[in-house]
Amino acid sequence: MNNEFDFYDKTNLKSYNLNESMRYQLNMLDRLDVFTRKHCENVASLTCRLCEYLHCHKSFTQYCTICAYLHDIGKQFIPPEVLQKPGKLTEEEYRIMKNHTTLGYNLCMKDLKLRPYSAGALYHHEALNGSGYPQGLSKKDIPYEAQIIRVADEYDAIVSKRQYKSHIGISDTLKILIENTQPTKNAKFGKNNPTIVKCLFKVVIDDIEYEIYCTQQYVDELQSELKRFKQINKYKEKMDQAKKEKDKNYYLEGIKMLLKNNETLENYLLRYEEYKKAYATRKAIIDNLYQEIKIIKKLKI
Repeated sequence: MNNEFDFYDKTNLKSYNLNESMRYQLNMLDRLDVFTRKHCENVASLTCRLCEYLHCHKSFTQYCTICAYLHDIGKQFIPPEVLQKPGKLTEEEYRIMKNHTTLGYNLCMKDLKLRPYSAGALYHHEALNGSGYPQGLSKKDIPYEAQIIRVADEYDAIVSKRQYKSHIGISDTLKILIENTQPTKNAKFGKNNPTIVKCLFKVVIDDIEYEIYCTQQYVDELQSELKRFKQINKYKEKMDQAKKEKDKNYYLEGIKMLLKNNETLENYLLRYEEYKKAYATRKAIIDNLYQEIKIIKKLKI
């Protein structure tokens, strides 16, 4: 099993099989750099699943998912030295970066096939308390699809930045989103819609349970292998204790039947230890993931 867990494995996330009429919109992602394209795909998958937990109509969910795919389409016009800068942006660079919302909106509006999905590009950085951009809109003026995409966008941005290899510690990310739902001194609302953030908790718990399932499958395989090594050990002890050559050969043949791949009588103990360590590591991961679920379930908005 790979040590890095894919947060967006296709078997993990539920996505609509978009029909051919929608392929045109999604092909626009080919214009983006690899990192931004992957981010757009992640945000779309999260948006789709959030819509399901929010009990949105299927047609709205499909619409919202495509808006999410296209939400960062304007970044193709941002200079690479700004878009891909590893450190903190200067004020001027940040001003340039913020233009991706209106640039994406203008691109969508010029294309009849993209025009219906322009809201995702324009509004996904607007905040309920009016502190967002490009227009500084408040809750009543921000389209619902943009409120959903904003939560998905913020979550994936933090996950990508922190380079999680597992959902262990993911509750710290959710705490940031909770903080952004809290009202500020000058506004009745925070930046994020609390109802949508609550649904994100459910999505994340689903993902953690899926990771537990995948890890447990590997643990089950390891258990089977450990059982095999224990049998080898048992035969080895009997072989060493046997006084007759015939009995020694009998147990030796039994050992040979149990050895796999490049295992030998000389190196199997080393492999045995490797399997035991792998088993202990994965069991600890599962325990920590269950603990993470407990923490998330106790989070309050």
